[in-house]
Amino acid sequence: MTDPVHIAGIAGSLRKESYNRRLLVAAQELLPPSTTMEIVDLHGIPPFNQDDEANLPEAVRHLKERVRRADAVLFAVPEYNYGVAGVLKNAIDWGSRPYNDNCWNEKPVASVSASIGLLGGARAVYQLRQSFVFLNMRPINLPEVFVTFAPQKFDTQGRFTDETGRKVLAELLEELVRWTRTLRGR
Repeated sequence: MTDPVHIAGIAGSLRKESYNRRLLVAAQELLPPSTTMEIVDLHGIPPFNQDDEANLPEAVRHLKERVRRADAVLFAVPEYNYGVAGVLKNAIDWGSRPYNDNCWNEKPVASVSASIGLLGGARAVYQLRQSFVFLNMRPINLPEVFVTFAPQKFDTQGRFTDETGRKVLAELLEELVRWTRTLRGR
């Protein structure tokens, strides 16, 4: 039997009907065998305040526990004003603190994005990848999943219906699982 892999899926939007949250639900449907994914909610995480590092808020402890339990992380990244959404950046900052308690350290990671625009959130994903360097995460780079014109790619029930997009998303998940298993064996 193949080693099971557990992925923490994190949507960078709090919006209930977020296209990026829907993309994570689609990813759950397309997981390779022996793989599970938990969608980790960012609701309730307060703005980062270094004064609170010694006594982490409950929502931050919850986030860090979920990330630590996971073998890999899949970020679904909305693009706000040409960059990473503040909610997601805030959660990443909390997860990396205090300095000697970085829950992201050495985690295999991949990013996807869905956007109403032409670039599908690419600018936000590329900006987020810069954080992966300092956080010492282990990203996969290809395939890239940028869902453009998202309202046309999800049905009224929120299901991701774009067959080409679903195929590439499945390929990305297979690569993330393969990469996670490779890093386990080193």
